[in-house]
Amino acid sequence: MRPVSTPLAGRPGPVGPHGRRRPEPPALVLVGHGSRDPRALATVRELLARVSGLRPGLPVHLGHIELNEPLLPDTLDTLATLDARGTTDAVLVPLLLGRGHHVKHDIPGMAAGARLHTRVAAPLGPHPLLVDTLHTRLVEAGWPTDPTSAERRTSAVVLAAAGSRDPDNASDTDRTARLLARRLGVPVVPAYASAAAPTVESALRDLAARGRHRVAVASYFTAPGRFATQCAAHAPWLASAPLGAHPAMAHLILTRYDETLATTNDASHAA
Repeated sequence: MRPVSTPLAGRPGPVGPHGRRRPEPPALVLVGHGSRDPRALATVRELLARVSGLRPGLPVHLGHIELNEPLLPDTLDTLATLDARGTTDAVLVPLLLGRGHHVKHDIPGMAAGARLHTRVAAPLGPHPLLVDTLHTRLVEAGWPTDPTSAERRTSAVVLAAAGSRDPDNASDTDRTARLLARRLGVPVVPAYASAAAPTVESALRDLAARGRHRVAVASYFTAPGRFATQCAAHAPWLASAPLGAHPAMAHLILTRYDETLATTNDASHAA
């Protein structure tokens, strides 16, 4: 994997057609949760490399909410220090799958203390590109690409997610489950590793009682870790890998970045 090379904020941008320096675009700061599992950090760095490769002129950086370095406040402080002229801002893209406490409170709180202008993008989910990734991971794990009618009648998916006490987070996960169910043509039941119900185990029992015995556990986690491993261990048939550094994930990160810029630019023009 090639290292992520990110232009430093404050450096002159490329020369434009009239000999003037173009300003750099706002930096993209990918905000990871952080994990004690070293595979998670490796996955996030691979994803960053994909994003950087898709848009070479974009400064791309990483900050974590907890557990891994660099922490988000340190990343923002470094950007502010490098940008001595105060001309650069940043768009923070959470590597999170729904609206919860981290998205609504932790990340905005850290951004509010930064010494540069920041904008916080929406979380990655729900979005059709997540469904593309989930489908790919299921097929990689053994999900049939053209199941028979009989197979569909006995099949289902448990969408295993981290969980949150925030009802908006559950709503976002439900939306992803409905989109995936439409894609697969079988029931998809959201279930959670913590903080919300149902659990993966109880969702599996309920599906078995309804005659659904070919049940896959779809890992709705951005990277490997304790919760993803625990949920996969309950799978009675097959379990997919986490979303990881799938190309669609890199495109989704850039989509959230672009949406944030378009929304804030539209708002400033309206004002």
